[in-house]
Amino acid sequence: MTYNLQLLHAFATIVSCGSLGRAAEALHVTQPALSRTIQRLEKQVGAPLFERHSRGMQLTAIGEALLPHANLLQREAEQAREEIDAMRGLARGTIRVGAVGSIACLVLPLAVSRVLETWPNLRVQILEGVWDKLADALVKREIDLALSMTVPDTDEIVAITDCRWEDSSFVVASLDHRLRDKPDLTLADTLTERWAIPPRDTGPFEHMRQVFAAHGLRMPHIAVETRSITALKSLVAHSGFLSWMASTMYVTESKAGVFDTLDLPGVVGRRALTAFRRHQGILPSPATKLLDELRRMAEAGL
Repeated sequence: MTYNLQLLHAFATIVSCGSLGRAAEALHVTQPALSRTIQRLEKQVGAPLFERHSRGMQLTAIGEALLPHANLLQREAEQAREEIDAMRGLARGTIRVGAVGSIACLVLPLAVSRVLETWPNLRVQILEGVWDKLADALVKREIDLALSMTVPDTDEIVAITDCRWEDSSFVVASLDHRLRDKPDLTLADTLTERWAIPPRDTGPFEHMRQVFAAHGLRMPHIAVETRSITALKSLVAHSGFLSWMASTMYVTESKAGVFDTLDLPGVVGRRALTAFRRHQGILPSPATKLLDELRRMAEAGL
């Protein structure tokens, strides 16, 4: 069965707006016209897509099943238009990329800046998150590239093996933290301090756990768990917390004298990072431009 993209767009707009009236206003059509549009789609599907209520419209089971496909087809159509524009020399389009925090703080902004210097008409959408969030967005075609620590390939997602680099993580503390005055400081001395790190289902938590285990230590007491990079940095800079961060995440804070690496000889965690794409399909031209720049940066050791 072939679906009309205009009908699918109307369907998705009603879902996002929550009512026929708000959707009609967003689409600049009358309510009766929009109602007829949905009736045509329901006729194609062969079943009702909505249950009408006084407070709005609720998806039926068939509507729930159709929605992700409708969104996917709309994104595919948008990407096709952008790809064709790029091939025609218009160099327009959108780079949709996701990255973990350590990459989003330095490597990705540098790469984006360099790409836009050459292709100023491109737009960039950045999603920051942990790997599970990025993988889900990649499969759903919400992003075209994901930048994260290396993980095994799956049937749907594969690593781009010629775009790989490494970063290093350290214990960080404010410049006036009391541990900086302790002679012969060791990792064990940090166990009684207050820590703030990303939650236990994230890569940084597991990375830190491995480093402590390698030194024969249990994990310290984690007083705060948060996915917010802003909150982590503020807790370290202003509230006396320790944290575990990739060095790329606190370049600005280090230069500004806000907080920096805690001097713990031999305590460093290194990990490999890479770019990922969907296993099937062609990488859109805008994403390819970013990937080429990331490759150059990887070769240069950034």
